[in-house]
Amino acid sequence: MRSDWNQRAREDPHYYVAFGGRDQDEAAFLDTATDVVRLIEAELKRLPRNSNRRALRALEIGCGPGRLMRMLSRHFGEIHGVDVSDEMIGLARQRLRDIPYAHVHANNGASLPQFADESFDFIYSYAVFQHIPSRDVILEYMRETRRVLKPGAFFHGQFNGLAHSATPDTWSGAVFSPADIRFFTSNNGFQLLNLDGVDTQYMWTTWLKNNGASTTPSSQPPMIRRTTNAYSGEPLIPHRGRHAAVSVWIQNLPAECDLNGLDVVIDGSRGVPIYIGPPGVEGIQQVNAWLPKDARTGLVPVELQFNHQRLCPPAIARIVPAGPLVPRIVSITDGVNLVQKNQTTTGLLKIQVEEISSSGSIAALLDNRPLDHIDILCTDPMPPRHEINLKLPEDLPAGPHTLEIRVGSRRLPPTQIDVISHSL
Repeated sequence: MRSDWNQRAREDPHYYVAFGGRDQDEAAFLDTATDVVRLIEAELKRLPRNSNRRALRALEIGCGPGRLMRMLSRHFGEIHGVDVSDEMIGLARQRLRDIPYAHVHANNGASLPQFADESFDFIYSYAVFQHIPSRDVILEYMRETRRVLKPGAFFHGQFNGLAHSATPDTWSGAVFSPADIRFFTSNNGFQLLNLDGVDTQYMWTTWLKNNGASTTPSSQPPMIRRTTNAYSGEPLIPHRGRHAAVSVWIQNLPAECDLNGLDVVIDGSRGVPIYIGPPGVEGIQQVNAWLPKDARTGLVPVELQFNHQRLCPPAIARIVPAGPLVPRIVSITDGVNLVQKNQTTTGLLKIQVEEISSSGSIAALLDNRPLDHIDILCTDPMPPRHEINLKLPEDLPAGPHTLEIRVGSRRLPPTQIDVISHSL
């Protein structure tokens, strides 16, 4: 891992870290972190409201050249990062040199021996475990995370949750299923609070380290205040598809509840709970769950159970028929330089399409000439979303060309692409 990532750091660190274009400048590189930072910052709401943020310590596992650390340092009094690549660590030191409380360390790529037990309030990791080829190494990081987190502290990170994957190497790493995450957290003193992006390469998860103290029951019983669509906030929930998830807004949820013990029972069938939010106004928390398959439409009862015991009286959710799938192209980029839209400089194209139920029905034509597929991969089963990787004919001249995607007998609107060169 060290050798491969040192080579990538010498070649083009911005590209290999941000998965965008080659030779990005500093501003463009840092801008690629904006959406990721926003997602991580949302989890910081779980930290105690009245805590002195300048007294908090954070750790990034796989910090690379310090892209995320630079932006997240504003939330902590001390922030550390570790990486297996000493070349990346050297770049991070330069990028963070004006932040005296930001510290980076080259490590062995599996453990955290430089840190004391129970020394961090927050640990995060983004797009790192996806590149580790060994499950044992990832598990060691997971155990070390537990060791160095303070009781009551949080981990928020990503795993490769694809149901299928290439042979693991230092780019396409080992896979962890939702069951793997549930097993680890339930057996290692963690409350599992978030497990989203299941069956994708970027499965997010959040864990709270138990503090060992007994929980004082609330003087007020739990009560469901309302149910909404988990993605739009509206009261209507489609019965299938990408938005077929319910938010149950519950007051006085017992503190010990987590996704390993919580059931969301919808019309008598169990949904798939994916998220428990931090307490908000008046102690109300958001609990999200995917609807069970073949959920019926209408006004249906929704009930929360913990360890198979009903928490409170059920509420009503309004389930409506979902609209039909509408196949469409989401994006077309160069196969390597992902910031190049509707053009290629490598002779490769990467196409994202959604709401196509079967990849076997997909065909691609360029100027009415059928193209051979390099690969078609389901990257998210929920919309569903597929990624098509195409290689253009070597004799194709530079200039504009018309790309057409067909789904069975259906033709999607054609798109013009510009071929600039064929050199990889």
